[in-house]
This record gives sequence, C-alpha cells and structure tokens, in this order.
Amino acid sequence: MSLFDQDRPFLDALPPVDRTALLAEGRPRHYEPGEVLIRERDTTAHVLALLSGWSVVSVETERGARLILALRGAGDLAAVDQRPRSATVTALGRVEAVAVPGDRFRRFLGARPHATALVLRQLSTRLRSADVERRALASETVLQRLAARLVELAQRAGRRGESGTVLELPLPQHDLASAIGATREAVAKALRLLREQNVVRTANRRVIVTDMPLLLLLARDGRPPSAGPAKGHGAAPDGPAEKTPPGV
Repeated sequence: MSLFDQDRPFLDALPPVDRTALLAEGRPRHYEPGEVLIRERDTTAHVLALLSGWSVVSVETERGARLILALRGAGDLAAVDQRPRSATVTALGRVEAVAVPGDRFRRFLGARPHATALVLRQLSTRLRSADVERRALASETVLQRLAARLVELAQRAGRRGESGTVLELPLPQHDLASAIGATREAVAKALRLLREQNVVRTANRRVIVTDMPLLLLLARDGRPPSAGPAKGHGAAPDGPAEKTPPGV
C-alpha cells in the first residue's frame, strides 16, 4: 500500500520545454496550512500542478469518517478529468501551485502524446495501489499497516536526524489512523507498542523512526520479535476498524 505515486511526479517527468509550456497556461495559486485546494463533489474543471509543499487527498465515508487516500507533493497533478471531484485535497503546509483550466490542459495533452502517456501511467499506478490497499485492509493488522505507512513516510518524506529518521509531514494520530483505515484508539495503542519496542519516538505531530530494520520487519510480519503468534493468526479478519495490534 502506498500514499505516494511510485512513478516520477508528472512535472518532473516532462521535458523542461513542455513543463514551461504547461505552467504558462495557468495562474499561480497559494494555499495556507489546512486550506482546501479541491473539495470533494465540486464541479470545478481546472487542473492543479503542485510546485511545492505537501497536500493530503481524502474522502468522507458513509459514516462521516475521513479516509486519507494519498499524499501529493511537488510535481504532482491534482484532478485530471472533467467529472465532479472524487476527493478533497487539503494543504498540510504552505502549498504553491498553478491552476490550469481544464480545456487548456486537454489541448496541452492533445499536442503532446508522451504527456498523455504519462498521465495514463500515473492513473494505472494509482489503480494498482488501490488494489493493494484493499488487500491490506482485509488481511493485515493495524500494527502491520501502521509500520508499513511509517516506513513509506520515512523513505519518501523523512530527513536524517541525530536519533533517527524524522518524518517531516505534520500528520497527527487521527490522520495516521485515516491513512491506514483504523481508529485513532487502535493507532495510539500501536504507537505505544512501537515506543515500548524503541522503534519510534513521538512528539506533537512528529514521529522519529529510531530502528528502521525492526520497523521493516514489523511491516512484513505484523508483530514484534518478542511477541508470540498474533492473536487470531490464520483466522478470518474482522475488518480494519476492529483490529488492534498484538501484545496490547
């Protein structure tokens, strides 16, 4: 499962001349932390090309809960079709972007088949990621999903600090829960177990990974080496919201 596109960001994959041409078609936009870039079900038609900063893509479930689908950063595109917006995109920090009218973006793609191929490849990657995510929700524990998410965040958006890898994205516990399809309480228990195992340290909206090899092991196996077999191992899962990490 992944919060990030696995291919190069769209803008980075474009030849410099095409990138310049695309950005010239739009207008600069600036967003402050917490500001909505795109709102779910809106009928606006522009495409956002992100230049700097991070944003979070989320949807509202039928129960009114928030589910985080992805993180988008510099070079990524937000909203590329003409249908009502399928998700909400919210700035995590200050975000700089260029809003390109939908008709201009389509003309840009029509004149550059390689750019169209990049968009199609990106959409295909996101579909595959969604399939992996569904399997993870059905078969993995909260601890395993959280460990995998923290590994990904550390590798894609972390910096090396004195005591480990510092996750730079300001994701509070309820957002981490939304990113793995779990409750905030279950994530709090899983983080407590990771702290007790000296795998991570936590502070206000900050996580420091202090033992990456063990975190990788947890992401694969779903239980710490000192724990016995996970409770209910081999049995049919009860669903992501009901699972709690083994040993807590």
